[in-house]
Amino acid sequence: MPDQQAKFEKLKALHQTESAFVMPNPWDAGSARLLASLGFQALATTSAGYAFSKGKLDSIADLQRDEILDNAAEIVGATDLPVSADLQDGFGAAPEICAETIRLACWVGLVGGSIEDATGDAGDPIHDLSLAVERVQAAAEAARGLPFLLTARAENFLWDRPDLDDTIRRLQAFSAAGADVLYAPGLPDLQAIRTVCAAVDKPVNVVMGLAGPTWSVAELAQAGVRRISVGGSFARAALGALMRAAEEVKTAGTFTYAAQALPGATVARIMAPGGEGV
Repeated sequence: MPDQQAKFEKLKALHQTESAFVMPNPWDAGSARLLASLGFQALATTSAGYAFSKGKLDSIADLQRDEILDNAAEIVGATDLPVSADLQDGFGAAPEICAETIRLACWVGLVGGSIEDATGDAGDPIHDLSLAVERVQAAAEAARGLPFLLTARAENFLWDRPDLDDTIRRLQAFSAAGADVLYAPGLPDLQAIRTVCAAVDKPVNVVMGLAGPTWSVAELAQAGVRRISVGGSFARAALGALMRAAEEVKTAGTFTYAAQALPGATVARIMAPGGEGV
């Protein structure tokens, strides 16, 4: 199995190419092995997917650092691929808490992770820029010398604050504070994505699979994107398949859904020790 430094170098190199790569988001060890079997080069955790699997909401209030890191450790242990983590708000407003989160994330084998500027408070959803920058700076200082790629997230567009200029200011400040990758989920169109990518000096991550318009990997790469994630959308797609199958059985009393299910032999091959998922 590659060591942590080797995984970090692989993840870092993926961001330095001229094309975009997809880093999908498993929510447990099994989904991680399945995605690895398809040839993806890196994975990222999803707080939303994990929350759904535990019957919880994807919220800062409902998810604790220990459980998120335990879930990440399971995913890290399931494949040889580099894994980055959704570390939400760093699990605390104070910069020193963000720094501790980065150190703990690295300790469980993660080679990357994101810190966002959302507060979890619907009445005041985004940290003031000065504190947001201090948090990223503390996280970057904690990551210095460790095999860890830090992503900084500007959350304006997820919290009904569609201010592109402020989002760019934040991403630029996060880059100056030491972030390695920049991420503004929920950008409304390709022009906004192009504007962000042209305005910053670090690789940009874009999330696909949210409600609204979608673009291809080729279109996003042409706009300047270097990394594409899917957030909790693969988990929601899996839940959608479960819902449709269960509704068919409940309402029609039929079982045609089984024709679309993965064959047991395929699942066994992916999940077997030393199988395709590694």
